[in-house]
Amino acid sequence: MTSSARAYVLAMAAGIGMAISATSGQAGSHAVSENVVEVADGIYAFDPNDGYNSMFVVTDDGVIAVESVNSQHATGLLEAIKSVTDQPVRFLLQSHNHWDHASGGSVFREAGATIMAHEKAVEWMEANPGQDMVLPDEIWSGARKDITLAGTTLELHYMGMNHGLGMTVFRLPEEKVVYIADLVTPKRVLFTIVPDFNIKEWLRTLNEIEALDFDMAVFSHSNSGSAIGSKQDIAESREFITDLQGAIVAEFQKGTNPFAIASTVKLPKYEEWAGYNQWLEMNAWRVMLDMWMGPFPWQPE
Repeated sequence: MTSSARAYVLAMAAGIGMAISATSGQAGSHAVSENVVEVADGIYAFDPNDGYNSMFVVTDDGVIAVESVNSQHATGLLEAIKSVTDQPVRFLLQSHNHWDHASGGSVFREAGATIMAHEKAVEWMEANPGQDMVLPDEIWSGARKDITLAGTTLELHYMGMNHGLGMTVFRLPEEKVVYIADLVTPKRVLFTIVPDFNIKEWLRTLNEIEALDFDMAVFSHSNSGSAIGSKQDIAESREFITDLQGAIVAEFQKGTNPFAIASTVKLPKYEEWAGYNQWLEMNAWRVMLDMWMGPFPWQPE
């Protein structure tokens, strides 16, 4: 892909995010500034209204930032952090490999932060460099890593195949807060053609996330009116997928031509969700093909 093509793709992704995401404060949190909401003591969500939300954790020994997105977003995130604390940013953590989430790291590297990502994400980044992406400084592996600063611990959970490569869910155990990228977008149907998702493993992952001990979640994307939500949002996203699967199975059982199923399936329970009219048929095509052909993509663990 050429540099101009990459720039176009990133711009389109940002535009789509802006078109389908609206964020504001939520009960249990309070706005620090127009784009910053304190989720819990020392934990903040950054929502610049570009369709992407980040999180940062302030301690007496520095700051941990999660999700740089791109250079423009990262610059705003760094400014937001400086508006809250004078502590230096020690770490920038990337959730997974995709360009539209893991770009902009140079902004934090220049500020002195160590950039980290899971080894599976980094392998992809090395093979598929993005024009606004820098390779992480530190690579972690396995299913779990903890970072502790001044008594505050942030857990990094790699849950295997689901979406992209190296997808990491972040949890603050004492504060009972998690950060979830892409795996859950409250009050929105699945993203267009559901790219780079293994549906079977995605459902497994959602069940594993629900089993974690937390009360509040910060989502990289949201259409609920807030970047901040709860376990209920995970449950609703899981139920949408299983309801869609059930509707497709019902059409198979009726003998509906597989090529007509996507345009036939309707889920009125979700018709108020963002993207329903534009994307439900695309969602149905993707999930139907997964059920017809077998789960994909797949890679050995």
